[in-house]
Amino acid sequence: MRNLGKVLLVMTLAVQSLWSDGVEAIVSSTEIVNGNPVQLQIKATGDDAQFPDIQMIDGHSVVGTNSGSSSSYSYINGKMKSQYTTTKTYTFIPNQNVSIPSYEVKIDGKIYKTQPIEIKMVKSNATVGQSNDIFSLQMRANKTKVMVGESLMVTVYFSLKNGVRLSHDIQYTAPNFSGFIVTEGGDQNAYIKGNYQVQEVRYILTPQEEGNFTVTPAHAKVGVADRSRRDIFGMTFGTEWKQMASNTLEIEVLPQAKESDLVGDFTVDVTIDAEEVKANKPVNLTVKIEGKGNLESFEFPKYEIDGVTVYSDEAKVETKVLDGQLYSTYSKSFAFISEDDFKIPARSFSMLAPEDQQMKELNVNAYEVTIKKSSTSASLSLKPHTNGMVQTKIAQPLSSQEASKEERVEVKTVAWWMLVASFGLGALSIIVLQRLPRLKSRRANPYKESEALKILYAHMSEDTEVEEMVRKLYARKNGDKTVEIDKKVLKEMVERFR
Repeated sequence: MRNLGKVLLVMTLAVQSLWSDGVEAIVSSTEIVNGNPVQLQIKATGDDAQFPDIQMIDGHSVVGTNSGSSSSYSYINGKMKSQYTTTKTYTFIPNQNVSIPSYEVKIDGKIYKTQPIEIKMVKSNATVGQSNDIFSLQMRANKTKVMVGESLMVTVYFSLKNGVRLSHDIQYTAPNFSGFIVTEGGDQNAYIKGNYQVQEVRYILTPQEEGNFTVTPAHAKVGVADRSRRDIFGMTFGTEWKQMASNTLEIEVLPQAKESDLVGDFTVDVTIDAEEVKANKPVNLTVKIEGKGNLESFEFPKYEIDGVTVYSDEAKVETKVLDGQLYSTYSKSFAFISEDDFKIPARSFSMLAPEDQQMKELNVNAYEVTIKKSSTSASLSLKPHTNGMVQTKIAQPLSSQEASKEERVEVKTVAWWMLVASFGLGALSIIVLQRLPRLKSRRANPYKESEALKILYAHMSEDTEVEEMVRKLYARKNGDKTVEIDKKVLKEMVERFR
């Protein structure tokens, strides 16, 4: 019994030590192939953990960071104990042996240190960039020397031998394009070449800074039936995995010869639907830029005009690859609403052509917009009559004789087929009304701001309060969250015009 007590005491102390504050560092692998990413995880156990700011690990830049947390509970000596763990993961891509140093983590006011870790660079077991009996993996670029902002295309060619039967889906890991903005290269080509089925995976890269960059290898694993393992019926079972890494690519990025807004060969086209409109009616302007180059990171500047409400949609950018060259189309629309004349200012952009290093300019013209004064306010205004009475331009009610006369004219013009049609429509209305409860839930909610805007827009000129509400709704739709809208007033307005 005395020995049993000692054992229990040792076990209790061991469990308590596991549930105490502490820190631990682990890596995804201590042996790594050149170009493959490594993940360093630092786990801190405690309620309040403060991690170091790690930007470099033994001379290698950290290309990704993420964090997570978890909680656990346990009974120790009849008491409930909780354990809170925070984990930070740092991803980097080494090209040589790495010595990860000891890091300090402050947990609940106390300093803890991780153990240093050594990572060894080893030769890959996967075939690199050459064919074998089953498949091959190659990576190529249409350019290896570009300037900042100039795009290039990288293509990974996966070739699978005809007749190979796979037991699992192909496991593909894309290259790492650190230092570039990456865009998928559109439709991926698939075709037969010789004795292989070829699948192309394209990437459009746009460098953001100068320097020498290494595109790490793409990796693929192919699972085929393991013929060395057979069941009692002679059928093969199990999977034999074959893996391969592609070659790396060295890309040299040069600084721009001259600073520019765009790099490529583009043209601009601008359309405006009207330069003279009624008050508070929208003027729509569309800017379209297209040509050779990448427009993914381009953003047309906002228009800010005093006394004018401006609404713009999200820019639409489309890219395609033709004959190994990247072509882009950028389109953005604006709507201008005002009750007075205004001017849409001009815009200009500098463009650097990569071929001849010549600087050009793209221009968006200015437009003078004239607002036609509405006669509505005049027609509603009260004017004194010559006899001292007040008259208006509002249509007066017809006299009883005129009304009856007008009614008789209407009856005479009604044809027999219209009566039949009216009867049919009446019957159809009854059926629709019977089904209305089921359809009601499918209708758009008129009190949502987007639906209310559609309803009130047509009545802007009828009421200054409605006009002001439309301006607020446009501002909210344009992303201005500082504008406040009284939901009760909005509902009452919508009800007036429904």
